[in-house]
Amino acid sequence: MVRAMTDTDLLFTPAVQAAALIRTKKLSPVEYLDAVLKAAERANPKINCFREVMVEQARHDAKQAEEAVTRGEVLGPFHGVPISVKDLVDVEGVPTRHGSAIFEGNGPAAADDLLVQRLRKAGAVIFAKATTPEFGVKGLTDGPFGVTRNPWNLERTPGGSSGGGAAAVAAGVGPLSLGTDGAGSVRGPASCSGLVGLKPTLGAVPYDTTRDAYGNNIYAGPLARSVTDAAIMHSVLVGPSDKDPWTLNGPSQKPLSPKLAGADLAAVRIGYIELTANPRVAADVRTNTRAALAAWEAMGAEVEEVTEKIDWIEYEGRVLYQANFAVFCAQYLPKWQNQMDPVTLAFMERGAKFTLADFRNAQFARTTLFRKIQSLFERYDFLVMPTNARTALDVTHDAANDEVVIDGVKCGITRQGWTSYQYPFNLTGHPACAYPSGFGADGLPTSVQVVGKWGAETDVLRMGALLEAARPWAQHRPPAL
Repeated sequence: MVRAMTDTDLLFTPAVQAAALIRTKKLSPVEYLDAVLKAAERANPKINCFREVMVEQARHDAKQAEEAVTRGEVLGPFHGVPISVKDLVDVEGVPTRHGSAIFEGNGPAAADDLLVQRLRKAGAVIFAKATTPEFGVKGLTDGPFGVTRNPWNLERTPGGSSGGGAAAVAAGVGPLSLGTDGAGSVRGPASCSGLVGLKPTLGAVPYDTTRDAYGNNIYAGPLARSVTDAAIMHSVLVGPSDKDPWTLNGPSQKPLSPKLAGADLAAVRIGYIELTANPRVAADVRTNTRAALAAWEAMGAEVEEVTEKIDWIEYEGRVLYQANFAVFCAQYLPKWQNQMDPVTLAFMERGAKFTLADFRNAQFARTTLFRKIQSLFERYDFLVMPTNARTALDVTHDAANDEVVIDGVKCGITRQGWTSYQYPFNLTGHPACAYPSGFGADGLPTSVQVVGKWGAETDVLRMGALLEAARPWAQHRPPAL
């Protein structure tokens, strides 16, 4: 097999295109993996995107993938494609460390997580465990194993908690990464890193490695450089599992709405939400969000700003997240206290102060928010808003205490001032996807979030595909590492 392109071009080739080259024997899975491994060797010391690279196992799997092509076997959509997996998800033979020193001595996982199984069945070569903050608890990726940096600017974060996977994909170190999203942990890194990041509907994609410390708010989804790659990866992951009761009667992929079958969006109604629980949005983010809306309007969509007051339950959201987290992590205290991330400990301390009444009232507020969003979908086909209120924060930002600064104004800590657009849809369960919307005044990516009706991932992804065609982003690459 002969690769008729440079390594750099190959590294930024969409996964589906690379898989097509492999199927037609124009690209060797072994050579493809070697290019990715070389890129990882160059990039990882600079951006700390991987906790572990499974070189020998990945090479074995790539060789098997190549032999399958030679034998003329039926091949999956990602046959021979290298994909990384967040270090909260089990990969057989590799320790799962959860971004924590507590699990540094963990032995190898006995089996693949169900989603890793599905990726392997689709032909993927699992080659690395991507970095995450401790237990995936915060919107920046740092901790006992170092700071993960954004390839667009090494002094900025790629977001969190799926920041390692986002940094890797943005840097061309594998075309796809499997992330998890408990309060925006796929969409936030996608926003910071110029990627597509999908949080599916509750019950669409199973997740079985660990119990849900966040109260059934955790979702798994793709980080990708193109909408097509994200859509196909989602189609591989979706489907019920007896390991996850939420999936047993949950939504499967609904067919594409007839409204979205072409490029004429005359029947499509979009509700634009400029602010949620945040006090302001950066001027460059607002400009790029409205440019995305204008692109859909040019296709015929009707855009209306949602001006009615909505309680985004920022306080109640913190109750649900931090109380659950305090209970989940209490088992590691006091033995491991001196080795845990101070941000983890701060969130635990705050969560332990909430009462049972606080927790129950927060659950009721979650239901009220769900019903409010449902009522909006009686008027709109989609809700659109920024994904983050500003571009990526500095890597030195203290997620527990430092306030987010937007256009010179302090706007509260990260949940209040930066990522407030994300967690509500973990709580309501609606599908939400982050798409690149342009670049900010500092040269870093900005992002727009599309939220759809329950089970409407296909429609949400179609809106992203239309935006991608109207305002292409794949030609943009971060500086070479």
